Amino acid sequence: MRQQKISLFSGVMLALSSLIGSGWLFGSGAAARVAGPAAIISWIIGAAIMILIAFNYVELGTMFPESGGMSRFAQYSHGPLLGFIAAWANWVSLVTLLPIEAVACVQYMSTWPWAWANWTKHFMANGAITTAGLMVVFLIMIVFTLINFWSVKLLTHFTSLVAVFKLLIPSLTILTLIITGFHAGNFGHNTTTFMPYGTRGIFEAVAVSGIILSYDAFQTVINMAGEMVNPQKNIFKGVWISLTITAVIYILLQVAFVSAVDPASLAKYGWHGINYASPFADLAILLGLHWLSLLLYLDAFVSPFGTGVTFVATSARTLAAMTRNGNVPAWVGRMNRRYMIPRFAMVADLSLAMVLVYFFRDWSKLATVVSISTFVAYATGPVTAVALRKLRPDFKRPFNSKHLAWVAPLSFVLTDLVIYWAMWPTTVEVIGIVLLGLPIYFYYDLRYNHVPMRRQLKGAGWLLVNLIFISGVSYLGSAGFGGKDVLKYPYDFIVIIIAAIFFYLWAVNSRVNGPDLEVAAQVNQDVKIENE
Repeated sequence: MRQQKISLFSGVMLALSSLIGSGWLFGSGAAARVAGPAAIISWIIGAAIMILIAFNYVELGTMFPESGGMSRFAQYSHGPLLGFIAAWANWVSLVTLLPIEAVACVQYMSTWPWAWANWTKHFMANGAITTAGLMVVFLIMIVFTLINFWSVKLLTHFTSLVAVFKLLIPSLTILTLIITGFHAGNFGHNTTTFMPYGTRGIFEAVAVSGIILSYDAFQTVINMAGEMVNPQKNIFKGVWISLTITAVIYILLQVAFVSAVDPASLAKYGWHGINYASPFADLAILLGLHWLSLLLYLDAFVSPFGTGVTFVATSARTLAAMTRNGNVPAWVGRMNRRYMIPRFAMVADLSLAMVLVYFFRDWSKLATVVSISTFVAYATGPVTAVALRKLRPDFKRPFNSKHLAWVAPLSFVLTDLVIYWAMWPTTVEVIGIVLLGLPIYFYYDLRYNHVPMRRQLKGAGWLLVNLIFISGVSYLGSAGFGGKDVLKYPYDFIVIIIAAIFFYLWAVNSRVNGPDLEVAAQVNQDVKIENE
């Protein structure tokens, strides 16, 4: 059967269905507690960072339009060890988004305010999923997988329908809260009241409030590139359209949330004390908007559900791409002949997701650790894009911007800063996630590949040292970011920025002109450039 292709519209809807997940339901409330009204700036900074990072991957994605491409790019420029580290960190974060979204569904179900729904209250206890709730989480993740199991067409029809719903409800929430509950005084009367916790709170909110998690899914378009119509044009359009729409919605949601909080509660508890279990639904009830609260409770199920379904597709294709690198058993990435879908990879992802949620039953912990692990992978994007220009300037580049010369180092510096903003000890936990995959890599590398270790360490050594360095600075850094306050704010930022420039230069100069470039050339030769 002929493989069915994804149109630009379906690709954008797929990305939006990933981008607008549980983050919008939790993010505004969490960011306001950390940064106050200045959380609006946090969302703007988060969007700017993700757009700059996406800039690098748009060039790579249009050069190599293959499914699961983000698991392959780093290997092309720096060899198999760096490729595996980047792919592993990215894959783990994608897989863990399945239980995150399922937990979000169950958490909101447990707060349903109706008498007939009392049975759902047993799904949560002391902020964690109970055994009964865990069974529902498992069931939801199985449904996520089954929707993807037969056809790309079924997936795109489902996500397009869900994406429309997910765009309408946040937009309606923004308009309704601003019209009925706008309190201009909540934004403060000067810089101090607008930023009650200083500039540090703005940066902290970016990493720990679900902001990065909320923007992270732009890579859905990149990873589905091999199944898109006209990927050379549509990857670029799909990423920018979906990220722009999402950024506008999230920023306006934060404005609506800040404006709708009861000024009396704010005066009594401060922003740190504003802690709603279901932020927008609770605000709607307090404002007497019961019809809106009903829609929000419904969307609190639909939004995470739509995101979870989409990430089954993304994570499975990422794992399938890792098998082509030769570091994971080949059968895991085997495609179903009829639908050209990696079913074994989907089952493997579902199994790991069930294990993860069994041990980690808290949404916020999963979200923070895993979203930052993605940035370990993102550190390779700017480096790979620039290194490939030096290694193979003759490769076809449908998206070839002169701005990469400054966007690449800037996005690399911002990536290091975001990992630092996750705060100690999360930085060390990220290192642990990366190291967890190395025994698997070395087993398959020693058994099948026999690539000289010296060449592999040349390509990957900079990232390993960089991660150890950030962990050390995190431990010694300012108290506001969980450190010992040896390096006080903002001097900790200055140290990270200077070091990141050094690591960027080291990384670009560590490029490897090896056999992986021949594979890259084969993928690139089918790329068509307009007016070519």
